[in-house]
Amino acid sequence: MRARFQRWGGPAVAMLLAACGSGRSGSAAPDGPSDASPRDADAAGAPDVPAAADVSVAPDAPPDRAPDAANQAPPAGPFTEFDVPTPASSPWGITLGPDGALWFTELVAGKIGRITVTGAITEFAIPTAMSDPFAITAGPDGNLWFTEEYGGKIGRITPAGALMEFDVPTPLPNLEGIAAGPDGNLWFTEADTNKIGRITPAGTPLEFAIATPQSYPSYMVAGPDGNVWFTEAFGKVG
Repeated sequence: MRARFQRWGGPAVAMLLAACGSGRSGSAAPDGPSDASPRDADAAGAPDVPAAADVSVAPDAPPDRAPDAANQAPPAGPFTEFDVPTPASSPWGITLGPDGALWFTELVAGKIGRITVTGAITEFAIPTAMSDPFAITAGPDGNLWFTEEYGGKIGRITPAGALMEFDVPTPLPNLEGIAAGPDGNLWFTEADTNKIGRITPAGTPLEFAIATPQSYPSYMVAGPDGNVWFTEAFGKVG
């Protein structure tokens, strides 16, 4: 099976969002009429329909109403797909690089990929076997940084394709999310060791233990408050 990339855009995006919502979407100009659904009218205080007015439908009879928009097939979007050269590579994380190309991880193939907006793909092999590159982000140093889920390393690749790996102090951390922090460093999650890691652009790592045991930190992002935020798979946001 060939792994593929997809590009999607255009007016069909708005159509799909409307079709995939729970019920209808409504909009209104200021002080103007609304095209909101009857459900919205109920919320605004319209009288409820008495129970006696409910219509019973026999099991074999079609419902006396139009199908919900959520049950409709979404409109076909203007997709363009690009085959990744390595078969069954399992493309996973993706980010915009400083060179204007998209950079992605190939989880199963153990590679980092680069794709231009016209679909030209270049692949770069990671030296560590079974590294399972997971998430990837653009760093403050003009390079791309990624986590190796089972390799236990943080990787750095330049836009020219020069690749380096840095060991994380705790063995078998199961590295997942990574994000550029407001302090000029890269921050990452260690799902199995219950830690948050930080690595400088020079490759020096530091780890911080999470107070909640077995929280399984997963994804992370820089917040507007100057902090780094992350999800804990078992019920919290940190």
